Amino acid sequence: MWRLSLLVVLSPLVSSTLLGWVESPGYPKGYPSYASLNWSRCAPKGHVLSIQLIHLDLEDSHECENDAVQVFSNGNLISLLCGKRSYEELQTAVNPQLWSVSGGCLSLHFHSDFSNHHRHSGFRGFYTLQDYDECEDLDVRCTQFCHNFIGGYYCSCNHGYHLDTDNHTCTVSCAEDLSGQTEGSVSSPSWPGLYPENSHCVHSLSVDPKLQLQLTFSKAFDVEQSPDGDCLDSLRIETHSGTLGPFCGSTPPASPLRTHSHQIKIHFETDGYGANHGFSRSNKVCLPTISPLSSLTPHKAEYSPGEKVTVTCDTGHYVSMPDRKQKIGKEYETTCQSTGDWKPQYICQPPDLYKSQITFNCSSSYYYLKGKDTYTCGTDGEWISSDNDIELPKCIAVCGKTQKSSVSTGKILGGEDAELGQIPWYLLIKRPRRGGASLINDRWAVTAAHVVEGFENSPLLWLGSIVNGSSNQYVSLQSEKIIIHPNYIKGLAADRRTNFDNDIALIRFSSRVELGPNISPICLSENSREVQEGNVGTIAGFGVESTKKRAVSRILQHAPINVISEQRCRDTPRNGAMRYTSNMFCAGAEGKDSCEKDSGGPFFAPPLGRGRGRISSWGLCLGARLVPKPSTEVTTPK
Repeated sequence: MWRLSLLVVLSPLVSSTLLGWVESPGYPKGYPSYASLNWSRCAPKGHVLSIQLIHLDLEDSHECENDAVQVFSNGNLISLLCGKRSYEELQTAVNPQLWSVSGGCLSLHFHSDFSNHHRHSGFRGFYTLQDYDECEDLDVRCTQFCHNFIGGYYCSCNHGYHLDTDNHTCTVSCAEDLSGQTEGSVSSPSWPGLYPENSHCVHSLSVDPKLQLQLTFSKAFDVEQSPDGDCLDSLRIETHSGTLGPFCGSTPPASPLRTHSHQIKIHFETDGYGANHGFSRSNKVCLPTISPLSSLTPHKAEYSPGEKVTVTCDTGHYVSMPDRKQKIGKEYETTCQSTGDWKPQYICQPPDLYKSQITFNCSSSYYYLKGKDTYTCGTDGEWISSDNDIELPKCIAVCGKTQKSSVSTGKILGGEDAELGQIPWYLLIKRPRRGGASLINDRWAVTAAHVVEGFENSPLLWLGSIVNGSSNQYVSLQSEKIIIHPNYIKGLAADRRTNFDNDIALIRFSSRVELGPNISPICLSENSREVQEGNVGTIAGFGVESTKKRAVSRILQHAPINVISEQRCRDTPRNGAMRYTSNMFCAGAEGKDSCEKDSGGPFFAPPLGRGRGRISSWGLCLGARLVPKPSTEVTTPK
């Protein structure tokens, strides 16, 4: 109620002082010689000012040295105008620049000299005040949720987090006093899962002053480290005589770690990025050696007491109770004990299956079976198909399958909001560089090399099954390996790069993706017929949706664009000296294009469905004009 009342009171004041016309002296009959005009307005906090010129007719001169209109934002020149401009040119090329910064001032200065040989009508523009959406500003650093309101914004956090004193960072504080306990576990938050960002944990341990504490850490140690070996997140041991550490990376501190102190504090601190599992201090661990001829889910190097796994017998074997031949199925669940043993523990035995048959099928319609579906057990215990093939069939991911089959023509520039399941192969990365990728099977994806350059050896977090970039409902995919094309030229600064040849990279994930209606792979291109001139494809991304504010889109955008001939592409003006090579093709449409932070996303044809994919490499996001869009062809990883 207080906020509503305040807006009602202020609304007439704002509209009367920061809404109106500014025009040259004598407009529209013409301005005299030696005329001048100085105009200035300032926006309140959380608002911006804009000028929309509807008419411009001044004397034209070299660098506007005779008659001119100058527009300043907080004293900085943002536009110098003279000559005659059409209404359309003002709307597309001039007005998008005439904005103040949030809470800043706009100033306009007009002057004419003595040399007007013809009458010029002058200029006229409309200035307005608008609320500034800070949540679309790339410099606003709410680490989890951002909420805009008229005149400002605020940040909020997921359950279990709290807002730090900077009012932007969501953090987790964990403190535990374990004084007097000589045994037990100390671990990072959410262990053995991924620990949260911005954590500040302190565990206090103490024993009798005549004793000293000795620490043993689990071999499954995973604390974020930079490629140069610096600790981005850290584990430190504070003793009465100093500090041990920081420790990070994948190698735990030497075990046992003697502290030479009866009282210590274990500090664990993380930054706002990364996807790592952390650490665990425990006296006993279980090893992944339970039953021969079996596999474990999940599989790890070691397990902490209380962790459960599923033991699955290899093909053709069954679970048998000890000292008896009772079969109890193909798998069983067991738990790691504090003694380092597993309970229960059974064995996997081979059955008498000669001439028995098994039939294979895939778990869902998002896979198809490659190979024969029926196999018979032979005399040597191997399963053989009707073609005498001993290689068992595989379930292969179905590509190009969507739940939403229509795309209306189009904030990719000129785009429309995507629905969940409409572009299920699209993956989003927010850090360290915002961009996109396309899932090509349940283990691999493809993106642009410049999106992941410099982070080939760092685990990156990709988000799938997502159309709202602010949502916390997504499929998390962590990269295990990144392979950049060997002929891609590395090391060029982003603002200097003109060569995007071979701008392509493959991403292997640490585990297979469970495919479904909202996440499934795109089909790879097999020939060049899909990119012939006039063919229509679709682009998609979460990148910049407005050249005016340079704000990224919260919602996944898509738009149809046409393939353009190579000659027309080469003749189209481009940004600087950008090179066009035989590894690329062009596509574009009036007012529709991918833009900054859309790199690595797909171009797929036909517009939606079982089409063939290329990846977006570079382009110009100017809007309302034909824009060339080169891409690089991809092949299946070996």
